[in-house]
Amino acid sequence: ELGEDGYGRQELTVRSGMKVAAVVDDWPRSEMSPRGHIMDVLGEPGENDTEMHAILAEYQLPYRFEADVENAADEISDEITAADWAERRDFTDVLTLTIDPIDAKDFDDALSLRKLESGNYEIGVHIADVSHYVRPGSVVDKEARERGTSVYLVDRTVPMLPEKLCNKLCSLRPNEEKLTFSAVFEITPLGRVASQWFGKTVIYSDRRYAYEEAQQIIENPSDESLDTPELREAVLTLNALAAKLRKKRFAAGAISFERPEMKVEVDEKGRPVNVYQKVTKEANWLVEEFMLLANRSV
Repeated sequence: ELGEDGYGRQELTVRSGMKVAAVVDDWPRSEMSPRGHIMDVLGEPGENDTEMHAILAEYQLPYRFEADVENAADEISDEITAADWAERRDFTDVLTLTIDPIDAKDFDDALSLRKLESGNYEIGVHIADVSHYVRPGSVVDKEARERGTSVYLVDRTVPMLPEKLCNKLCSLRPNEEKLTFSAVFEITPLGRVASQWFGKTVIYSDRRYAYEEAQQIIENPSDESLDTPELREAVLTLNALAAKLRKKRFAAGAISFERPEMKVEVDEKGRPVNVYQKVTKEANWLVEEFMLLANRSV
């Protein structure tokens, strides 16, 4: 029988043979089959979306947000007010970039670089300030607590937060002013941390790199066709400093937990067409090293 699907829809379109998510209400001892009601119609068996939603339903993982959560997220303002500026350090004039997987849809962290008169470098590790938008006890906060984390499948991410937050407001997209929490370090050319600062900031990302693009610059430092001189120099400087930090970290007893990681390539319909091993190189280690530095310091 058909009942409300949990997302406010009273009627569901269903045909014999379709895959559905159902709740068992009763199973009398005298009957061969249980009784229940359909929560959602997943679709035709064999279709990629149908099977993915079936996996999520089987493990009781959400695959959509309820209307009140989406509406609450949509009502969150994207305006950066004068009060926001007043309580934050302005990094919008500092060269800033993100380096992420080529298929990433949200950019959680960014790096900034400024050379100081002393010859040292100011490195900013900037993390999207989600707490500015998701207030304790709000509808969005409660939903995020229920979910606990985002869930990554072969062809999609089931996010902890609605799209307006994870892919827009809290994504450090290039050429947009964004609210962040930052760990800012003064680092010598030899990789020694001379000072550090933590606080709320506003940034403006100048460039979004895929790992492969940043790696191209690292492997071909004199190739002027890869980017502007300023951005190429920034990537190379960040990589050189990260290499020094990494060397010190392992000399002090750090353990490498790297292991082969497989990547599944899918076509436009989400069907797997290839499996290959992801190879991590300097561009990956660059980001990792500064994130580790920020975490250790905090």
